Amino acid sequence: MLGYDPSTGEVGGAVQSRVFSVGNGVLWAEAGVGVVATQAIVDVSYGPQALALLRQGLSPKDVVQRVWSSDPDPRPEDWTKHGRQFAVMNASGDVAAYTGPRASAWAGDRQGKYCSAQGNILAGEGVVTAMVKAFEETSGHLSLRLQAALEAGQAAGGDTRGMQSAAMVIVKKGAGVWLNNDVVLRLQVDDSPEPIKELRRLVEKAAEQRERMRR
Repeated sequence: MLGYDPSTGEVGGAVQSRVFSVGNGVLWAEAGVGVVATQAIVDVSYGPQALALLRQGLSPKDVVQRVWSSDPDPRPEDWTKHGRQFAVMNASGDVAAYTGPRASAWAGDRQGKYCSAQGNILAGEGVVTAMVKAFEETSGHLSLRLQAALEAGQAAGGDTRGMQSAAMVIVKKGAGVWLNNDVVLRLQVDDSPEPIKELRRLVEKAAEQRERMRR
């Protein structure tokens, strides 16, 4: 899930999967540039590549097209580029996504207002639909809206393999709690029977920390 809050200028993403430490392979973000999710038959180089192109001023749609078309597909038999899935959002909330025809079913993406939900090995299209709806209808800090999207996706069936790890990242220039820090939050639950619940606990803990720093 990728999302943007126009009221704060924060941009971020959140993910849950039945793999260990999913955040390390999925979420990429840079303040003032954007956020990227690399999923399905993952090529993690898509993350840094996409951020570099956003930095040059390309639109998310053009970034998606250029990154995928330049993929040399080095392992077409077992790690084909036609199974890649990734989403790109710039620092203004513009977003584009790609789901390859060989991503494990059900796989797909759906965009909403300032958000994009995407996934593979899902219970069905209703998962991404529920995620977008939850993001759009939840108020409050971007972290709460991303969290609500994960929770709604899980309630709609989620990853058919189950749950193991979750992560979230949100960035904005100078908005971190420390000096010269652009990371609003970066949270990871690497191995848990209830990663979304644990991520919720960390999101609420981070909110408490931000409130203390404002005093």
